[in-house]
Amino acid sequence: MIRPMSTEPHTDQLSELGQVIGPKYVLTGADAAPWARDWTGNAQWTPMAVLRPANTAEVAAILRLANRHGLAIVPVSGNTNLVKGTSAEGALMLSLDRMSAIREIRPEARIAIVEAGVIIANLHAATAEHDLIFPLTFGARGSAMIGGALSTNAGGSNVLRYGNTRDLCLGLEVVLPSGEVMNLMSELHKNNSGYDLRHLMIGAEGTLGIITAAVLKLAPKPRAYATAMVAVPSVNAALALLNRLQDETGGAVEAFEYMPRSFIEAYLARFPEARPPFEASHEVNVLVELGARAPRDTAPGPDGTVPLAAHFEAVLAKLFEDGTLLDAVIAQNSAQRAEIWARREASAHVLRMRSPVIDNDIAVATDRMQTLLERIEARSTAIDPGIFNTGVAHLGDGNLHYAGFPSVSDPALHRAIQRAVEDEVIALGGSFSAEHGIGLSKRPAMALHKDKAAVAAMRAIKAALDPNNIMNPGKLLPEE
Repeated sequence: MIRPMSTEPHTDQLSELGQVIGPKYVLTGADAAPWARDWTGNAQWTPMAVLRPANTAEVAAILRLANRHGLAIVPVSGNTNLVKGTSAEGALMLSLDRMSAIREIRPEARIAIVEAGVIIANLHAATAEHDLIFPLTFGARGSAMIGGALSTNAGGSNVLRYGNTRDLCLGLEVVLPSGEVMNLMSELHKNNSGYDLRHLMIGAEGTLGIITAAVLKLAPKPRAYATAMVAVPSVNAALALLNRLQDETGGAVEAFEYMPRSFIEAYLARFPEARPPFEASHEVNVLVELGARAPRDTAPGPDGTVPLAAHFEAVLAKLFEDGTLLDAVIAQNSAQRAEIWARREASAHVLRMRSPVIDNDIAVATDRMQTLLERIEARSTAIDPGIFNTGVAHLGDGNLHYAGFPSVSDPALHRAIQRAVEDEVIALGGSFSAEHGIGLSKRPAMALHKDKAAVAAMRAIKAALDPNNIMNPGKLLPEE
């Protein structure tokens, strides 16, 4: 039976922790304040202390002590979580920000061996020196860390071509609640030797152990990009465009990001100095980016034209002629490419520019996205005729970030809209959580929608690995 942990201050235990990692790395009071709220500011708490170990041995010692005394441990990385996954009232917060070494980059094997506290943007910079990329990318890459990305199985804008974080990881080092270090640091692409415990830990949100290091897959850095904003008549037409582009380019589409008219209007209101993507407004706007490496696609011709860009423009011209495409603006240089991406990467700010907001990170099969959007609009406006609906989507993988700004401040009405959105997702065979995790925010949805046998299996795993319930307690699993 999983039992609750103690949350009372323990001076003696904090002193003992100071002996393990050094007193200056046991932060309390005002020193702990930077870790005492989430990125949105919607959740705030007072941790017992913030612990900043320097290595795996110190993490193991911390967990042994916490397990012995029944102290709750809440891991935190860049603290960009959006589902209250790092809420830690009265708990010990474990930050691996000091464990930020890129131990090794092996270009021939196309792998990187890193510690969990490595900031994603720093890994991007390090791999670029070897003409490689770590493909995971999203707006918070300048502060988000590898450990957090693995713990939530983060997605981002390049999932279409490279997959989620899970798909980019070959091996892990994990400290279990008992303090034992589980060495899963495989560098192999094939390793069929029993249960895949690596995948069990990825996406577990720190409820089963602490990820301290990882072996990550790298990919060749594209030598050329072709980036555009396009407008199409409908979401279904956008998917037809995606499939056409994949066929025409041999699967070179790196990103395919949907932004409706409502989002573009909200973006321009939030950033009035920004330019609209087109001279005219369109209902369905999509950021498309292709990437290529082969010289036949990337070597400029005599006139300086890059073949990838020329082919992209030719394909779009054909689609414009047959009515599949309404408008298109192709980036001519890196500054224009950055301007196009700035709209999409500002979404976390745009979708939270007003309060209250009802937000959902949801997913359906790509060919059901238009139906989902239509149903959300119908259901939400039936509940609140004055609601303003918007959002963005990783359209290539079916992940919608929906935001609804209700016209009245009524928690019961907000819950009804949230539930209606989730119900429509489930009715279409989708998921109520695509890439942000469960944390505290989505536990009610877990209770309502997750397969009961699956929940029971997860409870059994949690009880077996963490019988004292010290690891991020109260997160992910629904209440019994």
